[in-house]
Amino acid sequence: MYEQFYGLKEKAFSKTPDPRYLYKSRQHEEALERILFAIQEKELAVLTGDIGSGKTTLSRTAMDALDESSLIINIINPRLSPTQFLKTIAKRLGIQDIRYFKQDIIEQMSERIAQLYEEHVTPVVFVDEAQLIPSKETIDEIRLLTNYQLDTANLITIILIGQTEFRDRLQAKYYNAFRQRIGMSYHLGPLSREDTGNYINFRLQVAGRTEPLFTDSAVDVIYTYSNGVPRTINTICNNALLYGYGEELGTIDDRAIKAVIEDIKISLA
Repeated sequence: MYEQFYGLKEKAFSKTPDPRYLYKSRQHEEALERILFAIQEKELAVLTGDIGSGKTTLSRTAMDALDESSLIINIINPRLSPTQFLKTIAKRLGIQDIRYFKQDIIEQMSERIAQLYEEHVTPVVFVDEAQLIPSKETIDEIRLLTNYQLDTANLITIILIGQTEFRDRLQAKYYNAFRQRIGMSYHLGPLSREDTGNYINFRLQVAGRTEPLFTDSAVDVIYTYSNGVPRTINTICNNALLYGYGEELGTIDDRAIKAVIEDIKISLA
């Protein structure tokens, strides 16, 4: 709708986790490097952050960086019992005729992971929305997956990605054994004011616009209202472009952003 008016090839502020739109702030760059290092070392890793902080986009970027030596297993709904979790992993490993009892499934997985090791392939398990894992028993099963190892090498990588509450949950005493298995952990915070402006310009550039579109005063208001959360920034900016298109604005200033925010408040009320 507004793309041609603003010289864009596509929507710059879509909610989809497109790796092309990962703005690599200092902390996002560090988080990505840590995830890739954990994959290289075949570690158990935990990435947490507030809602809309860019965790899923980071995980998609990490997946895109992997080659055929990694078998990617992406679990987006981890509301699973221990046995359901194992069956899900077993199916994604390519195991046929998955057995009924948990111990039998574990043996099947052990054989398959050993086979993949001989083929120089490492399973890399991404678990998104990890805060939804329903029980300590399922988390214990994830911990036990790290037992797939040789004397000199781990055989599987597990990346848990969750909201801040997941990090807080793991602080409980009865997760001590799990925490001891974690090889890498990182928490994503909000963007700074400077990064908010850079983030907006970066996404516009990826979408095809070379000239700045949002004034500094507009970015100030966006940052204040969004608290530096990328998903909220996207919502404001997308609505601002719709508003600007309707009003035939060549640039988006603070008055336009304030009008958009009032509309967003009304729609969410």
